[in-house]
Amino acid sequence: MSPHLRPSPSSGPGRTAVVTGASSGIGAATALRLAADGWEVVAAARRQDRLEALSAQAPGVRAVVLDVTDPASVSALAAQVPTCDLLVANAGGAFDLSPLAEADAETWARTYDVNVLGIVRTLQALLPALTAARGQVVLTGSTAGRWIYEGGGGYVAAKHAVAALRETLRLELVESGIRVSEVAPGMVATEEFSLTRFAGDADRAASVYSGVEALTAEDVADAIAWVASRPAHVNIDVVQLTPQQQAGVGKVVRRT
Repeated sequence: MSPHLRPSPSSGPGRTAVVTGASSGIGAATALRLAADGWEVVAAARRQDRLEALSAQAPGVRAVVLDVTDPASVSALAAQVPTCDLLVANAGGAFDLSPLAEADAETWARTYDVNVLGIVRTLQALLPALTAARGQVVLTGSTAGRWIYEGGGGYVAAKHAVAALRETLRLELVESGIRVSEVAPGMVATEEFSLTRFAGDADRAASVYSGVEALTAEDVADAIAWVASRPAHVNIDVVQLTPQQQAGVGKVVRRT
């Protein structure tokens, strides 16, 4: 077999992947997809009932309660994961769509804490295990880390920071053999993202995707799984994926 066709030593049966934000949406889809690919998956998130339902769907998924904003919770996760070949740092979210002049600073702080500092805490806690395995880190970014839109200031700033984290980690971890990647989707229709952003307003959340065949959580999970399956000598820096109808923030073709 050509060395370029060999699977990465960090993929396949017996390898451990940690997926944060795994109770719903992209995280849940990624946990199931990686388990189907033969990974032993640690699905980590705040909601234990959701995690238990997820683990019941696949024998390769183990539920661990995690709040990425709580250092003690992150440390407890690391204590339960002595081996880590892959970290999918997916926990995140948007909590408003307010113009900057009207934005609530505490909401911005929460957005940054979950999306950015959560990655820092999780990475620091799992880095010894990742280093021992010469593993891989995949960050769930967003086109919001490259495209700016009105009302998106807090989330856009956080996802730009995620992109900067990925570039920084790539430089700092290259000598360790750890690969660092980012998967950055555009419009993804999940059951909770926009509902959370609009404080439970289901009609407003649904209107975001009206007339657009948006990406699904499974589409993004497929990209993450592909990145994680590359040979060990290949680092996929960034994968950006969007619906065909979305060519930019200001260029979304809606069809009825």
